[in-house]
Amino acid sequence: MATRLQLAVAGPVLAEPIVTEDNENEIIAGWKRGDKRSYETLVRRYMTDAFLVAYGFVGNAEDARDLSQEAFIKAYHARGRFEAGRPFYPWLYRILRNHCLNFVQRGRRNLSIDADDFHREIACPRPTPLDNLESEERRRIVRAAIARLSEDHREIIVLKNFKDLSYKEIAEVLDVPIGTVMSRLFYARQALRALIEELEQTGADEAAGGELT
Repeated sequence: MATRLQLAVAGPVLAEPIVTEDNENEIIAGWKRGDKRSYETLVRRYMTDAFLVAYGFVGNAEDARDLSQEAFIKAYHARGRFEAGRPFYPWLYRILRNHCLNFVQRGRRNLSIDADDFHREIACPRPTPLDNLESEERRRIVRAAIARLSEDHREIIVLKNFKDLSYKEIAEVLDVPIGTVMSRLFYARQALRALIEELEQTGADEAAGGELT
């Protein structure tokens, strides 16, 4: 039988509760004491964020949902190591990131970005780079390009363009200087642009070849 702890993270993504900088400390204090209601509040507040990050690593909604849920359970059991007064999300992010990297390195699934699956699974409150694409072909190209990025580049693209974090927030969750964030994002965008152009050219060449035959 599923425990309440498992049920707290097993349901669909719910509307985020109102968690402010002031009451988050109180909620976290309850969570550290093992209070399940405080834990559920944190899950509901950050599950969407966790899903987006996990999706950026694995490119599949089902795996992203499982990984984000598992990361919350890991965080609950590791709550004794959380330092009071520190922001919760960067700490959770590091747990989730390591969990996702282990998943990818074990080779349990080859990365395949599925934008349609992504949009069916979750309604993102802010536009993402995939929202305004004009055609299925364009979406296919962007999915393929993101999938071919290195892990570091894919991660920074997800945090900035999917999660819409500021440079400061990205620096906190990655535990790197802001300058590193800026340079990594610059090179990631260059790499993504080059991959998109390469895939577009490949598609154009294939189309031209088809017309000649």
